[in-house]
Amino acid sequence: MAFPKTFYRWRPHPWHGLEAHGGEEGVVNAYIEMTPFDAVKYEVDKTTGYLRVDRPQLTSSMTPTLYGFVPQTYCAARVHALSPSSEKGDGDPLDICVITERPINRGEVILKARVIGGMQMVDNGEADDKIIAVLDNDQFWQDANDIKDISPALIERMRHYFETYKLVPGQPSDVTIPEIYGRDHALKVLGASMEDYTDEYG
Repeated sequence: MAFPKTFYRWRPHPWHGLEAHGGEEGVVNAYIEMTPFDAVKYEVDKTTGYLRVDRPQLTSSMTPTLYGFVPQTYCAARVHALSPSSEKGDGDPLDICVITERPINRGEVILKARVIGGMQMVDNGEADDKIIAVLDNDQFWQDANDIKDISPALIERMRHYFETYKLVPGQPSDVTIPEIYGRDHALKVLGASMEDYTDEYG
């Protein structure tokens, strides 16, 4: 008996072994590292591909959406060029925040997300954009196609989280968010990160 063509004999690395998208413009695969229920910062281990504990959240603020990254993306020169106040890309996969109406309470899942905008974030001088998307088959958000279709209160909640999630008491923040942008610019950032990935990893 032959294995189906889509079968992986070994678990693929979530950054390098999964596809960024399935060919539909603006719809990407997202690997979720964190949920709004997590009081601990998790992130994928770049060597093994397993989820590891990075640190307990430094403040009482928790991510207001699902949070992870788009596979086979990399933030380097091209992403930096789209972020004028940064000095370079952060050398990580492109981060993504995924909005869904039904709570998803576990990480280390993959899903299809429809890009609607993003945050131009600069962390310690490095371009660290956060793409904003909605769960693609969530009927509650089926008419959300751009950042203007999302409540400003939710956008502000995301902004506050990222401006404070690394904050150390008594020290100034190294994080700024110069701009919130819509779908068109988000797709440019996505395309740039995919090209940066190709440059870095082939």
